[in-house]
Amino acid sequence: MDWIGTLRDASVLIGTWVAIYGIDSWRREHRGRRQIELAEETLALFYEAGDAIRHIRHPASYSSETESIEKGEHESKTSYEARKNASVVFKRYNDHQELFNRLHAMRYRFMAQIGKDKAKPFDDLRRIVSEIIVSARMLARLWARENFRIEQQWEQHQRSVEKHEAVFWEGLQEEDPINPRLDKIVDDIERTCREVISGKGTLHGILNRPVFRSKG
Repeated sequence: MDWIGTLRDASVLIGTWVAIYGIDSWRREHRGRRQIELAEETLALFYEAGDAIRHIRHPASYSSETESIEKGEHESKTSYEARKNASVVFKRYNDHQELFNRLHAMRYRFMAQIGKDKAKPFDDLRRIVSEIIVSARMLARLWARENFRIEQQWEQHQRSVEKHEAVFWEGLQEEDPINPRLDKIVDDIERTCREVISGKGTLHGILNRPVFRSKG
């Protein structure tokens, strides 16, 4: 058996393997750095957004949050109180608006660098925020209504109030219409971002999984 030839071939194979691994590591470090930084920033902003939405929907409010709301000259007291109470959501949303604007702008970079098919959590989060804003606007009108001609109108009105209050306030109903969806959004974006951060799918990522690493 030609041991020298075998060793030479093995050396060539090992050298090629090391070169491929080195090239992949280099590509991951230099070409993938922007993706990794984007994934880290995106994930952090989604965590912040989840907390922001919970703050917006928190049922406790403070007088300082509505002190800027003034009663209109011809506005009834009931309408004023309804509009003032609903305005808490708008005040809190404005406090976090820069965060949501950054997320919306980041969506396009995310689609370009990581994939359009991975950007659904951005749309889902935006939809939740829109639903909360719409419910606040609806409640500003619904809470102000007092007169009903027939009982069926009152019952329908109450159903509408309960529907929008469940979106407006966290924990009002046992089956919250927002929180499970919000948790899923964060889970989905976390899964995508962690795959990018860990380099899953590259040779570097495969060879650095626990199964390939020696136990210390």
